[in-house]
Amino acid sequence: MGETRTFDSIEIRRPELARGYLGLLAAEPGRPLALFAPRRVGKTHFLDHDLSPAAKQAGMLPVYADLWLHRADPLAAINHALEEALDDAMIPDGRLGKVAKTPVRKISVPGASLDLGEAPQRRPLPAAPDLRLDAVLARLATQHGGKILLMLDEAQTLADFPADLIATLRAVLHKRKNQVDAVFTGSSQEGLARLMTTVGAPMYQFAQLLSFPFLGEAYLQQLAVHFASVHPGKALDVAALQTLFARLGHKPALLRDIVKSMSAEGITDTHTGLQHFMADERQAAGWRALLDALSPLDRMVVTVIGQGRPPLGKETLALLGRGVGGKVTISKVRAAIEKLKRNGILSKAGGQIAIEDQLLAEYVTQLPLAAAG
Repeated sequence: MGETRTFDSIEIRRPELARGYLGLLAAEPGRPLALFAPRRVGKTHFLDHDLSPAAKQAGMLPVYADLWLHRADPLAAINHALEEALDDAMIPDGRLGKVAKTPVRKISVPGASLDLGEAPQRRPLPAAPDLRLDAVLARLATQHGGKILLMLDEAQTLADFPADLIATLRAVLHKRKNQVDAVFTGSSQEGLARLMTTVGAPMYQFAQLLSFPFLGEAYLQQLAVHFASVHPGKALDVAALQTLFARLGHKPALLRDIVKSMSAEGITDTHTGLQHFMADERQAAGWRALLDALSPLDRMVVTVIGQGRPPLGKETLALLGRGVGGKVTISKVRAAIEKLKRNGILSKAGGQIAIEDQLLAEYVTQLPLAAAG
């Protein structure tokens, strides 16, 4: 029997886009790609399900590192990912791998024995992170026998580190350009631009900066087709789905969750479906928990931004001061904004600060400012 079709099983594959990116890398060896798109629009899914398989088909070895999860030490995260790949390349999984890990020092034959002594060992990898990166890349490429595709997710994290670290990464990638191609992704347009386009910075004009495309109508069509199969006689308007998708910031998993909620209630109107989804206590509890974890000032800064107030305006500063019970200065608000951006709650695009999660932004518009403090 075939696998049961569900909303969660709907996926869009983009092999042509993946092959196009590999073609760009091949056309300019040593020049990485830097792909920008907001969070939760499918970049990581694309790296795992499209770009990695395409790289393997081209004889490359894909290696993935999420720098967002290792913000304290991104170079160590890169080295760890490469070393894991090196271990996998040297010691295969399964029974043969276990045999390969077992040292053999003596062979016995009838009437005699032969002591083979210790197997020759390569010198240990350097302890210094910069030298280690260069060494492990070289060993992995040699062991694999082909090019490495190094995929660094949320690479804008690097912009917060000293120039020496970034210069090291660029120098190693340039030195090993015949052995490694690199793809950076970033969900902060400001952070990725600061990393890649700041004059005099180590990564200046090093990578090709591209906008990662959102999923198109094919995804919406699949959602609508499955909805119709679950509810014969009912249909979702694809144009209305497109409008809702744009309102959600083109986040496929979020749209899928809303359509699942609509399906559970038999709703076909997307506006009604969104309102029901936002009114669900589980959603509100999640947003409350996120806001409650912030300091009073940070919480109020998120709220005033969500409500469209200028965060550095004189009236807003006075409002914030009344909310937290003390004087609030421009420098304090700027520090709060920077912290909220680092935590992924706020983002900056087109010169404007906004809440990253569009539904959280809609939720805070309903909050009284007195309750935010």
